Amino acid sequence: MATARTFPLLRRSAHSDVVFAPSELLFPAGSPWVSSCSILGFLWLLSPSFLTRIKPHELRTKSKDELLNQLKELKTELALLRVAKVTGGAPNKLSKIKVVRLSIARVLTVMSQKQKAALREVYSKKKFTPLDLRPKKTRAIRKRLTKHQASLKTERQKKREMYFPQRKYAIKA
Repeated sequence: MATARTFPLLRRSAHSDVVFAPSELLFPAGSPWVSSCSILGFLWLLSPSFLTRIKPHELRTKSKDELLNQLKELKTELALLRVAKVTGGAPNKLSKIKVVRLSIARVLTVMSQKQKAALREVYSKKKFTPLDLRPKKTRAIRKRLTKHQASLKTERQKKREMYFPQRKYAIKA
């Protein structure tokens, strides 16, 4: 680990093993970064897991076949990493398991979102939609009458309103 003895410009935090460097070493003057930046945090930015992370907005541009291929690759990679874990692989491989699992989850999420969007488009013109595409809301709201059903009147009620309309009175002063 880098220490103040090996690198005179570095200073150690009093409460932990985190080593700090002056911002001039890491970023040029006038940089928008925080003045005192952790070297560990900076190295994390350069770590392969950060660089290979899959971004959902990039996944949304891909077709279904491309997404399936990527999912297959990620699953095989995860299987290899799990084998490496059992056989006592390198620590960087063990830390990559989490990244690959998250990537698989992202791919599956984007696939299901695309599928639901396509189904919504298909059922938008239909009279009935599947239950999972309907708005969830609350149980009471879902069970209550529609506006049309609530506004309907019986024949008897219609006749009574027709024969006995609301009277308008004006007081003569």
